[in-house]
Amino acid sequence: MGIEGVRVCLSTAAIVLICLGSMLGANASASAQDAGGGADRETSERGNGRIEVDPYIEISQVAIAELSPGDDVVTFTQLAAGVDASIKGRRSGGSASLRVEQSIGYDETSRDSTTISGVARGYTTLVPNAVTFEAGGLAASTRVDGSGASTLNPLIGEDAESTVYSLYAGPTVKGNSGDLYGTASYRIGYTRVDSPDFIAVAPGADGVDIFDESVSQSATATIGTKPGEPLPVGLALVAGWNQEDVSNFDQRVRDSYVRGDMQLPVGTDLVLVAGVGYEDVEISSRDAVLDVDGNPVIGNNGRFLTDDSRPRQLAYDVSGLIYDAGIIWRPSSRTSLEAHVGRRYDSTTYYGSFAWAPSSRQSVNVSVYDAVSGFGNRLNTALANLPVEFTAGRNALTGDLSGCVGGSEGGNCLAGVLGSVRSSVFRSRGISASYTIIAGRLNAGVGAGYDRRRFIAAQDTVLGGADGLTDTSYYTSFFLSGQIDAQSSFTTNFYANRLESGFDLAGDVTTLGGSAAYSRSVTRRLSARAAFALDYIDSETAPEDFTAASALVGLRYGF
Repeated sequence: MGIEGVRVCLSTAAIVLICLGSMLGANASASAQDAGGGADRETSERGNGRIEVDPYIEISQVAIAELSPGDDVVTFTQLAAGVDASIKGRRSGGSASLRVEQSIGYDETSRDSTTISGVARGYTTLVPNAVTFEAGGLAASTRVDGSGASTLNPLIGEDAESTVYSLYAGPTVKGNSGDLYGTASYRIGYTRVDSPDFIAVAPGADGVDIFDESVSQSATATIGTKPGEPLPVGLALVAGWNQEDVSNFDQRVRDSYVRGDMQLPVGTDLVLVAGVGYEDVEISSRDAVLDVDGNPVIGNNGRFLTDDSRPRQLAYDVSGLIYDAGIIWRPSSRTSLEAHVGRRYDSTTYYGSFAWAPSSRQSVNVSVYDAVSGFGNRLNTALANLPVEFTAGRNALTGDLSGCVGGSEGGNCLAGVLGSVRSSVFRSRGISASYTIIAGRLNAGVGAGYDRRRFIAAQDTVLGGADGLTDTSYYTSFFLSGQIDAQSSFTTNFYANRLESGFDLAGDVTTLGGSAAYSRSVTRRLSARAAFALDYIDSETAPEDFTAASALVGLRYGF
């Protein structure tokens, strides 16, 4: 499927949110039927089913004061509508946090804008114990720096503001025949970055090519036996295929593999695992259209034009033996550890995960990853790894996503994935970790991570200068919210991000910020809100650091 074909259905945030809302609505109906009714209530519980839907509207007055390097002050009215939903049933489940916001300025220094933000993930069982279908999506505002760094929670009205849209969906089929089991899955995803036509860069630096859009697809099939059925060890044959088509320079990542895996139980809670196989990975692209002087041509949208008449050029071609070994440790239903080390992409690879729930109100999650992909596929994969039941963290003042979600099943952060929006394909290695806790009236969480991207590009092309260079991101976020009493509540969050770029004259970027909000009920459904935020940006591509303070007062009505 080509990018143009997918754009017809998925290129706007409205369609993304409608698609996800429709899926969750279907899940709600199935859950209500499983639970024995109650779909018309805001919150329903019957048997194993639960539906929670919290729609709201808001009107607020916002003021932003630039503290440095200037001293401008702008005010505007903010109108917003949104919904937070969580659905759990015997055959379906999902969570969504969706918000549409309109800012109305009063003078030429503050511009009108519409912002759509949301994150959702859900699944439904089409055939019990055989076929499931899942989908997820994201719409988030970010601030894009001249180095290609991308940061969530952009200051309202920033010229470098962009919006990231991503959506994925696909089925999973499984079955058994005697001692044999089989599984097969397919996933298709679409990602787009709407960024400004022009990103300022340091004098003498090359222009930054920002990711535009991509279509990613993956398919896997497995057939095997479980340990003890009938052999003492479990054996499996696995085949997989991944492909991402990036619009920038018609880049293509294609990865095909086949491997055999073995599981050897050691005791009741520890399994030794090993696998060996063959993999072929290719990355190719085209060059830009060149003018009579040999300079790349930039189109009306501010992006380089791709020369479709020129043949593809290989940027990466690695094939051969792959192998790894590791352990799976599951001492209880609340603790799980998986760790692997081996060889892939013609070098040593490490990957694994750890999940621990000390109680029903706490969760710890750690993920270590190593993959070759473009920005779109990396984001699709992160969405698919979100917990099904979650609460999305949002900026207390702007309402934008903070990048982390938490819930009883664990948590995950997307800040590392969104740390850079350069168009080049890359190999990413990193670690992300999160901890969430519900303690009485308080709900808290912290997330942190590290992401290193080594870019891969064909030589003698416009992207060739990126080949072998790296971007390294460090990020953390924290939130604390809770009830003060029966009528009032508070929300706080803090974030810190740093991107260290290996590109000449791109510079490093550090962003810090925090916000706090207080809400008090006026009636059962109407509440008054006040919030304050402080944001700081230190970019080596900008002549001076930027600091701004924001404040908000408003009303919120929940249906």
